[in-house]
Amino acid sequence: LGQTFQVTSQEATKLSLAFSRPPLPSAEDCRKLSEDVQNAILAVATVYYWLPKGQGTTLRKMVRDATTEVVEGMIQLTDTILNAPEESLSQEQLISTGGVWEACEQVSNLPRGEYNQAAVVSALAACLGVVKDAVEEMEHALVEGQDPYGDIMEDEELGFRGNRDTYWSEADRQLLSSCMGLMKASKACLKKILAAVKAHGKADSPEQIAQLDDLADIANEISPSVDELALSMYPPVNPLAVRLNVSICKASLMNFLYFCRASHVCPPSEEGWVQFLTGAVDHNMNKVKNFTQGQL
Repeated sequence: LGQTFQVTSQEATKLSLAFSRPPLPSAEDCRKLSEDVQNAILAVATVYYWLPKGQGTTLRKMVRDATTEVVEGMIQLTDTILNAPEESLSQEQLISTGGVWEACEQVSNLPRGEYNQAAVVSALAACLGVVKDAVEEMEHALVEGQDPYGDIMEDEELGFRGNRDTYWSEADRQLLSSCMGLMKASKACLKKILAAVKAHGKADSPEQIAQLDDLADIANEISPSVDELALSMYPPVNPLAVRLNVSICKASLMNFLYFCRASHVCPPSEEGWVQFLTGAVDHNMNKVKNFTQGQL
């Protein structure tokens, strides 16, 4: 795979250099360049299509995305050359060539070893990164007395800074503390299952590979639900909207925890944290229900 992508980056360089200075390539040279580029792209696509589906959908998605970036980069480079002034190396052409190189070099970051297990580790780490960012951003915004919009809006834009639409009330903060508990539980879930997949994840059988893929798919539902919850927490707070997003987030987490417990990555030694986090999710959901009961 790495050699195939390297050849493609070399063909992109040859194509770009051929149209960067006079004299322009002859018709025969253009034909040869076109054939070489076409063959390189076909080789990249073939590598993806030859990748056995049994290796896992998470790995295939990563290879597919890498392949798509290379193909789209080559299309952009070709369009740039066709639309550029004759016998000149444009800035756009340099950028497009660099884009193909970068896309080809990304293949070095693709999983190695037990491929699908490594691919799922990479996918879970990406989800964890998104959730960690959301938690840290909301923790920063909830610092006592801080205006959550203070860093993006000037006073003259909002007028009087006592406007309730830009601040949290004490009741808001009590509700949001439970929401933060759920967000932190999401972060803990992903962190724990990431460690479990690293320690216990296997790709020796179709069942194990499928379980790993399902873990990655379910984890992909958690980060968007946490993001939506965080957005609904900004003032002016609508308690019912917050409760709805908390319910969605809880459903994603419970589905994730249930599947984790039933999969091969959670032997008996891992059941303690699964049970603890299940209780933490329920606890914070019940607190949100209590705070919003009067809004129904």
